[in-house]
Amino acid sequence: VQLQASGGGLVQAGGSLRLLCAASGGTFSNYRVAWFRQAPGKEREFVAYIGKRGVGTYLADVVKGRFAISRDNVKNTVALEMYSLKPEDTAVYYCAAGSGARNTTQSGTYDYWGRGTLVTISS
Repeated sequence: VQLQASGGGLVQAGGSLRLLCAASGGTFSNYRVAWFRQAPGKEREFVAYIGKRGVGTYLADVVKGRFAISRDNVKNTVALEMYSLKPEDTAVYYCAAGSGARNTTQSGTYDYWGRGTLVTISS
C-alpha cells in the first residue's frame, strides 16, 4: 500500500490543522494506521493510531485532548485533526500502516510509510 500525507503548513500557536493520509494500492481496511512525528534534532515519536475498521483509537499523552484521529475506509483516508496547536507540535508528520492485528505505538510494527508533511507552529 502507498501512503501520502498532506495538509501541513504554517500556523500560529492556538490554531488548528487537519492532516490527511491517503492510501492506494491495497485493501485499506486491512491496515491499522498511525501518525508519527519527528521534530528537528529529535527522535520520531508516536502521535496517534486507529484500528483497521476505526475501532480502537489511541493518542499520545502530549496530544490527548487536542488531537483526534479518524478514518474513512471508503475514501481510503485517515485524518488527524489538530487543535490548540503549540510550538512544540512543530515537526514532520508521517502516516504509517501496519497489517498486524494488534494496534501499537511502536514504529517498527508499521510496514508502510508515507512521505511526511511539515507542520510549523509559530509562537
